[in-house]
Amino acid sequence: MHIEQTTSPSIKKPMTTSTKGAKTIMTNLMPLLLATILGVVGQLLLKQGMLQLGAVQLDATSIPATIWRMATSPYVFGGLLVYGTGTFFWLVFISRVPLSYSYPFVSLGIVLGFLAAWGIFHESIPPMRWFGMLIVCLGVILVARSS
Repeated sequence: MHIEQTTSPSIKKPMTTSTKGAKTIMTNLMPLLLATILGVVGQLLLKQGMLQLGAVQLDATSIPATIWRMATSPYVFGGLLVYGTGTFFWLVFISRVPLSYSYPFVSLGIVLGFLAAWGIFHESIPPMRWFGMLIVCLGVILVARSS
């Protein structure tokens, strides 16, 4: 005699409002973080590439050679590739949230780039610029809390 054993389907717990909200925030936040980090890393690679190439002089005869030097620089090429990947995630982010909400978050990349310029490239940053970055950070916090 064969007794068939039935198993109940797995029961999924319904998501609470706070769980849904947290999941939505993380779903939207991940592309923003990736876009910001990849954008900054791309800019750092571009800067390193241009430091190696030196200051660019633009005149009609040197433009083709300058473009070739940039295009064949591993740092410039890599920087454009990384920055382009960041742009993909930015497009994902802006497809999900209003531009009036999302665009101020571009400032996060500006702040990270600012800190990288100071920490990696040892750029001298005057106090007024530090104060300006503080104001930018406060603005982003206000926008983030406005949703």
